[in-house]
Amino acid sequence: MAADRELTEFNAPHLARFADLLRQADAQQRLLKLVLVAYQGGVADIDDLGASLQRVIVRPVLLREQPHLSFLLRFPTKDITKNLPVADALALLATWLAGGAFRNAHLHTPTEEVQLAFSKKGKASVRVGKPSNAEAPTAGASASAATRPAPGTPAAVFAPAAVTTGHNRDKHRFLDPSRPFLHELGVTDAQGHVLPTMSRKWKQINKFIEVFAAALARSPLCQPPRDQQPIHVVDFGSGKGYLTFAIHDWLRHTLHRDARVTGVELRDDLVQLCQRVIGKLKLDGMDYEQGDVRHYHPAALNVMIALHACDVATDYAIHLGIRSGADIIMCSPCCHKQIRPQLLSPHPLRPILQHGIHLGQEAEMLTDGLRALLLDAAGYDTQVFEFISLEHTNKNKMILAVKRAKSTSSEEVVRQIQDIKAFYGIQEQCLEQLLKADGLLPA
Repeated sequence: MAADRELTEFNAPHLARFADLLRQADAQQRLLKLVLVAYQGGVADIDDLGASLQRVIVRPVLLREQPHLSFLLRFPTKDITKNLPVADALALLATWLAGGAFRNAHLHTPTEEVQLAFSKKGKASVRVGKPSNAEAPTAGASASAATRPAPGTPAAVFAPAAVTTGHNRDKHRFLDPSRPFLHELGVTDAQGHVLPTMSRKWKQINKFIEVFAAALARSPLCQPPRDQQPIHVVDFGSGKGYLTFAIHDWLRHTLHRDARVTGVELRDDLVQLCQRVIGKLKLDGMDYEQGDVRHYHPAALNVMIALHACDVATDYAIHLGIRSGADIIMCSPCCHKQIRPQLLSPHPLRPILQHGIHLGQEAEMLTDGLRALLLDAAGYDTQVFEFISLEHTNKNKMILAVKRAKSTSSEEVVRQIQDIKAFYGIQEQCLEQLLKADGLLPA
């Protein structure tokens, strides 16, 4: 008992110092994250989960305009998120550390890294050093100004990622799971916890917002004077609206942009469902309409989204985006049927393409490759990449196009398209035909 009392007395000033540094970092808006590792047990709520806790990552968040600390508890097969008001969160952290629940705690700010460590005998020590994985603030700028961009700028969304550039990067979620639309759409429960059956959808939603945020940051929509203008997003084939509601919430709640988001869906039952959610949550700047990409004519369009549009529906969607002058075009194509029947098996590829699976893969690559080149010719910087891991969905390819600020010659790209078509014997490609009919591509 005397030894325990001596240890408690020895540790008290170290714990108080670390707690004070944490409190100051949060109060001065310099807290980037707090990482707790080497869990020793003894916390009933954690022990009851019956899994090995790897670490806890704590970050500041703003929920319903009030500051909170978000706790991400990372287990080998799942993550659990819990948000607490700052005072409650600091009290909980003090209890955990005083009780020896964790052997190490790492506090990260823009200018320093503070480590609280316990020896094998339970003695605490605090070390303060320079950040090991963050860029130093620019000369003449305060730490807060250097790391916390002004609200409403896309750079503000990426602030946490700027200090986690290592291979073991901590996950940063772009959406708060407590947002009401997630519960209404069945992604989370009433307490804001992601339902186990929706964990893959939750990751897909966040990945989509991550991709969109990066595209928006480099698009004309974030360059003066357009960075102060409204953004109109149209999402074709929007289904139950997971991504449609997410992009609306992120633009208006996180980025604080004046945005109007329209979901366009053929199935009336899904349109009615989403309209009920919009009405219940009283969401400004959001609409849901019944329609088809081939016949829909929006009054204005800055961002065109079409995920999993079947076969040439993707071509019609891209064509609509180009024709409307969209600054960002996002497509996730599927069911590549048009090109495959036209393909020849030119030498020396004939022995490889005799296998049906290879011919199908070649047709998919050619279809999306030609779409990317046609977007390039139409004045867009275009990428084709894996949107999300195959473990989440097999429809995982993304075509992302961001309109260039200045127009460039398309002659060389058009020649490349014709050479590819001639090599494979392709006679017709839907997007090319649509663009030529509108005079958006040289005949």
